Amino acid sequence: MKIGFVSLPLMGHLNPMIALARKLKARGHQVIFLGFPDIGPIVRAADLDFAPCAEKEYPEGSIDKLYGPISKLSGLEVSRWTIREASTAHFTAAAEHLRQKLVENGVEAMVIDIIHTFIELVPMNLGMPYVHIWNVLHVDFTGATPPCFFDWPHETTSEALARNIEGVKAAGELFAPVRPLAIAYAEKIGLQVDWSVSGATVSTLAVVTQTPKEFDFPGIPCPPQFHYAGPFLDNEGRDPVAFAWDKLNGKPLIYASLGTLVNGLDHIYRTILEAVKRLPEVQLVLSVGNNIDLDDLGPIPSNAIVVRKAPQIELLKHAAVCITHAGLNTALESLAQGVPMVAVPIAYDQPGVAARLSYHGVGEFLRVDNLTADHLLELIQKVLANPNYRDKARYFQKVIAEIQGLDLAADVVERALQTALNQEPSAQSVF
Repeated sequence: MKIGFVSLPLMGHLNPMIALARKLKARGHQVIFLGFPDIGPIVRAADLDFAPCAEKEYPEGSIDKLYGPISKLSGLEVSRWTIREASTAHFTAAAEHLRQKLVENGVEAMVIDIIHTFIELVPMNLGMPYVHIWNVLHVDFTGATPPCFFDWPHETTSEALARNIEGVKAAGELFAPVRPLAIAYAEKIGLQVDWSVSGATVSTLAVVTQTPKEFDFPGIPCPPQFHYAGPFLDNEGRDPVAFAWDKLNGKPLIYASLGTLVNGLDHIYRTILEAVKRLPEVQLVLSVGNNIDLDDLGPIPSNAIVVRKAPQIELLKHAAVCITHAGLNTALESLAQGVPMVAVPIAYDQPGVAARLSYHGVGEFLRVDNLTADHLLELIQKVLANPNYRDKARYFQKVIAEIQGLDLAADVVERALQTALNQEPSAQSVF
């Protein structure tokens, strides 16, 4: 079976998708990534085939330039900007070129990043089976729990459920700019879709989230093709990152990172440095990415190491606490090492991840608007001093080790696609 992978051109999406692609390749399938030229070196470095798509619209170097402005934003404005400025353009370019690339490369089935919205219309038009992957925290559109764009606690009162429904409406509005483009494209190619049905184009074969069920809120009604897995961890598929290990002094280690995308809010880094400066008994490794000027951080405390990029998983193996933006990958990688967290969610699904950290007792969080060195210091000390946080994190470490999320996801994808290919061409009957 030759499987085509399509992912958003962002590391938080590419890392798990590449891990899943490598796993399926190891099982004997042909795998090829199709995407914008900037992801080519990343994919090829993971020993996977790559076919560039939309080279004219997205020449090399365009992705960092496109997404650069959001590094300084926060809250729902980040999602609004991303969908308005990036998702619409991504859909238009992929809808123009993806069909030809799939045919040229002999792709038989597809694995699609569900946040690359409505790209599934292309394989639908070809009668090609496809499955969807939630690389980020999945959105609960039922209203049973808060959509992940909000950090609301899980409650079942009538007031909370009504609040959740309002959140669902707001979440739907975020994706609204792409919808008319998808409808127009479907009409252009003669594809009949019942747009009155929510999620009409979502895969009926399999939808897989790398969120473990144990980490989610309880009580979400899931369709039969929805599968919880666990983090798609594959260290072999990532480029090694140099780090001065000899600088670690043996004190309790705090690892801090705000991810690779919405990571340009320098005041958050300054606040982290100020808080940890008051804890001389610990050592901090702070990864800041490429969207800030190091001079804007001010004096670096003697107990802090600041780097542009860090070997995150390896450092987490030594960490006592992780200070995080609550991106799903970092949260799951921390739990996979049994490390509790202090979260400062900034945008996207991060508020929902942070709410789950709190709900399950593996960490604490505070909003960007409430961030002060005093408040952050209080939460760091709380998590360091209370062994319950570490115990709960170690529970999830055991769960993740037992689940083997990458293998589970590969099982589901492989079974779903093989079953569809063994049926009539119209097996993906969502229209």
